[in-house]
Amino acid sequence: MNPDDVLIIGAGASGSTAAFHLAKEGFQVKIVDKSSDFFLKPCAGGMAASVQKFFPFSLDPVIDEVITKVNFTWCLSDQVIAELPGDSPFWIVKREKLDAYISNRAAEQGAKLLTSFEVKEIYRKNNLWFVKSKDDRQIASKCIVIANGSSSSWSKKFNLGPQRLHYASTTSVRLEGNGFLKKGTSIFDFGLVKYGFAWAFPLKDSVNVGVGSFIGSHSVESEKILTKLLPHLGFDPNGGLKQNSNLRVWNGHSKLHGEAVVAVGDAASLCDPFLAEGLRPSIMSGYEAAIHIKDLLKGNSKDLSKYSESMRIKWGNSMAWGRRISQVFYRFPKVGYQLGIKRPTAPQRIAQILSGEMGYGDIAQRVIKRLLLQK
Repeated sequence: MNPDDVLIIGAGASGSTAAFHLAKEGFQVKIVDKSSDFFLKPCAGGMAASVQKFFPFSLDPVIDEVITKVNFTWCLSDQVIAELPGDSPFWIVKREKLDAYISNRAAEQGAKLLTSFEVKEIYRKNNLWFVKSKDDRQIASKCIVIANGSSSSWSKKFNLGPQRLHYASTTSVRLEGNGFLKKGTSIFDFGLVKYGFAWAFPLKDSVNVGVGSFIGSHSVESEKILTKLLPHLGFDPNGGLKQNSNLRVWNGHSKLHGEAVVAVGDAASLCDPFLAEGLRPSIMSGYEAAIHIKDLLKGNSKDLSKYSESMRIKWGNSMAWGRRISQVFYRFPKVGYQLGIKRPTAPQRIAQILSGEMGYGDIAQRVIKRLLLQK
């Protein structure tokens, strides 16, 4: 059996990004995915336009909406409007469309995609990784990228990412039409959801609506909340295609690499613990993983430790502050809304975080101190 250079488990945004960059460098790359097609995914679909820097091709074909304004509300009233900076600071995509688009670009560079490949066993022997599927197919490779999302058991098995996982409970709804949402405007509501928030993101011909709780193991009373939220947005309270999921969010600095193996995206628990942004860290981590795997395979580094270090600096340090803000804000949301969102400078700061221009560390100490003093 001739081994591949890299085997990527999961054909989502993070895995496909890594596959594209590695295949572009001339490496033999295989992507395996347990699904047979790119199906609707429970994802709000929002991402900072700054992710474009990770690709040499344009993402325009998969951008459904450019967000220039965010409406923040408390229990669907007490509105605060934030104007986002730049020409295209925040993009909305259909996740399944984005994943397929990046995966196809990877295939154009020579990466091979195997679908209906559900991994049942991974082991290392003679400096190679061996991966077996449930239907007894086997692949050997020099390196592995774990990219199969929040449901991944492999990242924990190989001690990648936090061993005590922190989940957000979410319900997402895809609705036909745009209801009362205005073009270029998204909605974040605090107060309806205990320990979390609700959102609505417009697409070209539909809307992604969701609710999520971000502290502890609290479940979301999604049906009760959607009965209030959907009519407010101009939709039938029982309409849309609903999907429940547990989203693995950032839970502290953890090693993301092992011996010729890395975890990326949701499998690495990189999702923003405050605003639940997952696409930017997924794409960023896929890109960074490709850089450091390339160095390893070319003999320019002895291991993949620089991948973990790079993600700590470029993402984790900001998320450490984001988690602290989240823990205080969602326990005292009314105070948080009054002193955080309604503060004159707050909407612009949140807009800059959403657009990728600013990190949580730039505002965290002031925000936490203000919230704790007033709780």
